[in-house]
Amino acid sequence: MTNAPESHESLVPNLASTSPSATSRRGFLGAAAALTGVAAITSCKTARTAAAGPIPRAKKRAPLAADEPIRMGIIGPGGMGGGHMHAIIDADKAGKEKVKVVALAEVCKPRLDGALKAATEKQGFQVDGYNDYRELLAREDIHCVLIATPEHWHVPMAIEALAAGKDVYVEKPLCIKVDDALHLKKVVDANPDMILQVGTQYMMYQKYREAKKLIAEGAIGKPVLSQTSYCRNSKDGEWLYGIDPNVKPGETLDWKAWCGPEGEVPFDTEVYHRWRRYRRWSTGIVGDLLPHMMTPLIWALDVGWPVRVSAGGGHYVFKDMENHDQVFLTAEFEKEHTLVVAGSVCNDTGLEVLVRGHKANLLLGGNNVVLQPQSPFVDEVDAKEVQCTDGGDPQDALRLNFFNSVRTRQPNQSPIELACKAMVIIDLATRSLWGGGTYEFDPKTGAVHRV
Repeated sequence: MTNAPESHESLVPNLASTSPSATSRRGFLGAAAALTGVAAITSCKTARTAAAGPIPRAKKRAPLAADEPIRMGIIGPGGMGGGHMHAIIDADKAGKEKVKVVALAEVCKPRLDGALKAATEKQGFQVDGYNDYRELLAREDIHCVLIATPEHWHVPMAIEALAAGKDVYVEKPLCIKVDDALHLKKVVDANPDMILQVGTQYMMYQKYREAKKLIAEGAIGKPVLSQTSYCRNSKDGEWLYGIDPNVKPGETLDWKAWCGPEGEVPFDTEVYHRWRRYRRWSTGIVGDLLPHMMTPLIWALDVGWPVRVSAGGGHYVFKDMENHDQVFLTAEFEKEHTLVVAGSVCNDTGLEVLVRGHKANLLLGGNNVVLQPQSPFVDEVDAKEVQCTDGGDPQDALRLNFFNSVRTRQPNQSPIELACKAMVIIDLATRSLWGGGTYEFDPKTGAVHRV
């Protein structure tokens, strides 16, 4: 299988500017201090404790007329957030959607300044910048936000955004711990008028919709075993994003705010710029790469929640990276199905995307869906190939799907429950990788225990 190039929610300063700062250093540090004080008072919860928080009720949304542009804020306009920002502005210019990026929030001054300059120049009006994302959320004119921060901030920011009456596009993985994902689901469920979409763009590929139809129709009999993977390779290692020497805590970066409720640690520029390599801040391959392939397959199979997960792997080539460079996991589901998934950043030959049924197989490695009968059922099942449209860039399609939901209030293609199912696998597989053993999940209670 050939994997499509993937960009990440790193906060790479690819929008750095040498122009005069959009916000002064004095103003930046003042806002940073205010943010630190607010965080201490509110005790915002994240990857370790978010599940203990309350279930807020959303404020009234800003009105949106049919011919009115959607007004969006972006929290974390760095690498992935910056990519989203430019793509959204381009979509507006191309007439694909009426949407304006009106505000940005970022705790790193060089990144904020660069993103503000780019967004302002491309759109022809002054975009507002905030060091404290809560100031952005307090604005009553913003319809929705896009969250592209490190994943330990995803859940608390999403909850606060929903409470503020903002629809949410949040990048994957949804978080680090499944408890937090399930808590966010409770918040979404308690606010049915709000929209939350998770940025798993492969959900937009037509082949998974066609596969779902065939499986539901019984074309392959009972689906018993599926496989997929996300594998790539490099000479030097993974997530080695560039390091900006201008990023200095206390001067141009509020490091305490970046760490957030995960807990402040001594500043390390490697951790800040390359956080996906480190266990405390990321699940590495399992959370960054594998959701793209697992999520649409889970959706197409419709076999319930994952209930038992185990994983293995190691540091076979890139031993200087804390997170694994090779993983392999198995997940068993409520409705008697097993999924096997491989992930690698040291070899780019993946597994064929395949669903094995009792009567036939579905091959999904290419753009189309190929149905191949099993030998005992060749007289009952006809082999065929379902042609699927390319559909263009799936990330563009997913963003447009989100904006359509913002306008119509209709469900989106990458909803919270699906992301939670993927998070069960991500969390339990990560526990298995680091601690050994097999882990079970109870869909009724949300409890996890080691077998």
